[in-house]
Amino acid sequence: MVGLVETKKQVVTRFDVTKIWGQDGFGWEYVGSEGASGGLLLIWNDLIFKMNNCYKGKRVDKNHVWEELSYVAGLCQVLCYFLGDFNEIVREEERKGASGLTRSAKEFKNWIQDMSLVDLPLSDRKFTWFWGRSCSRIDRALISLEWLEEFPDTRLQGGPRGLSDHCPIIVEDRKLTDGLRPFRSIDSWFTHESFLKIVKEEWRSLGDKQFTDKLKALTALLGRWHKDNFGEMDKKITKFEEEIKRIDDLVSNGVYDGTMEARRKALVTCCER
Repeated sequence: MVGLVETKKQVVTRFDVTKIWGQDGFGWEYVGSEGASGGLLLIWNDLIFKMNNCYKGKRVDKNHVWEELSYVAGLCQVLCYFLGDFNEIVREEERKGASGLTRSAKEFKNWIQDMSLVDLPLSDRKFTWFWGRSCSRIDRALISLEWLEEFPDTRLQGGPRGLSDHCPIIVEDRKLTDGLRPFRSIDSWFTHESFLKIVKEEWRSLGDKQFTDKLKALTALLGRWHKDNFGEMDKKITKFEEEIKRIDDLVSNGVYDGTMEARRKALVTCCER
């Protein structure tokens, strides 16, 4: 299960979700952004989860949000699981430089306790939101005890935040056995001048073979072609992402100077390109 906050997208399409999830077999719901601000996206494996009801609302006062969530949980009477940007911390160490909890943070902490929710620990990072030298852990997954009994191996981890202020957070229960591998293409292929030509020539050369056999042959050909034309690019992108995370980790640990933000912006620009 994947939750993305601050998508900054007013409309999310199935094509967008497929690019994130990587294959079929998913369900999804989203709340569109208001201009370039906000936006939520939730994706789940529909072999495990089945959506019966969906409730969406506009976020207003925090206390009002907690009341609405309590109402929804009481109305549905099912396993509870809340995921997203709660814009609040529950421990001092979740915000760099914090000297105590604000009133709203204490109210949020009390709400979690009143609801008997388990705040899943984040296994691979300390903070989920960054703005300059400011860091906070405001994105979280809260699950009920009943959920934990049904899915005892539930874990939470963060993904690379890339261009966003927030890190995506990923909830996993267990690894599923891989099925048949789908045919996939990469957007950047279509920017290469020889891509469409090589696809057309290969497809015609395969003649009257079955469609699935053609796809298998095309997959092998494009694998070699990708390695020749884009192989080093994959390594460069990975290197950029690792360096971006390294800067985030330094900021998380209190190491910050004026050059770091400029360095990160330069890395992001290179990664985008």
